[in-house]
Amino acid sequence: MGMIIMAASTAVPQSDADASSVALAAKAAQDCLATAGLLPEAVGVLINTGVYRESNTFEPAMAALVQKEVGINLDYLAHPVPGGGFSFDLMNGACGVLNAVQVARALLETNSTKRVLVTAADVHPGGRAGRDDAYPYADLGAAWLLAKGTEPDTGFGQVLLRGSDNCGATTAGYLDISAAGPRGRHQITVQRDADWAEHLLDLTAATVTEYARTQDVDLNRTLVVCSRPTPDFAARLAQRLALDPEAVVAPDLPGGQSPHSGEPHTAAPVLGYLQAVEGGLAEAYGQMLFVAAGAGPSTACVSYHPQGR
Repeated sequence: MGMIIMAASTAVPQSDADASSVALAAKAAQDCLATAGLLPEAVGVLINTGVYRESNTFEPAMAALVQKEVGINLDYLAHPVPGGGFSFDLMNGACGVLNAVQVARALLETNSTKRVLVTAADVHPGGRAGRDDAYPYADLGAAWLLAKGTEPDTGFGQVLLRGSDNCGATTAGYLDISAAGPRGRHQITVQRDADWAEHLLDLTAATVTEYARTQDVDLNRTLVVCSRPTPDFAARLAQRLALDPEAVVAPDLPGGQSPHSGEPHTAAPVLGYLQAVEGGLAEAYGQMLFVAAGAGPSTACVSYHPQGR
């Protein structure tokens, strides 16, 4: 049996207060558990994949803070489970969620746990993305609850991760300490080379083509759900792959976010999945192909066959 998505959820800031990556990831995780009808102690492993955090926090592990906020196995004696509710951060930029799918599948196949909760959240270090026109990413959290399926030939396939040797056409996010001064905890530098978008599109198209060939995926019967590094990325990827533009979709800005709030980043695969399912797009295709692309430059692909088809 393959690994399936039991529940999925996203979360956006609900007021003008500063956004928190921990709070957004935790809210999405709690909504996932509520949808699945499970208590927090039902989760054996939590993997957090967000990159940009409030005040540029890097210690302690963000996953531990999310675990505490959700209330997952905080008392080993009250809620003894195998693994004791283990959590960790997995940072791989825009590809983080799909990389976490790869790890989660290994954990489930070896019976190391029964359920894995994957969270992703990014926020502007200064509080809100909408206040900084130069910052490219949305304040957004998301979560997938993953478990073994009950039907054969369903769930996630193999994950393919690819990078490029051309590091001169990329995106990089970092804290320039010398330039930031006393406001360093509230600022971040996101540097993009002139041809980064074109190079990322080349790498993504090549990765999808390789995945389709090696994993025997018929792209003409597949809904491609890609990330959104640029507003026209899905349309341009469809053109490169010679696919119907309606068969390649990227997540729209989530509800309540202004057009100036940036693009979905690490949470994009979850948001894209939810919008495809809720919009009825997933029903028209035999399977889905999740595609993530971002800094590195790097890309990731994984197929998904929903249960009940």
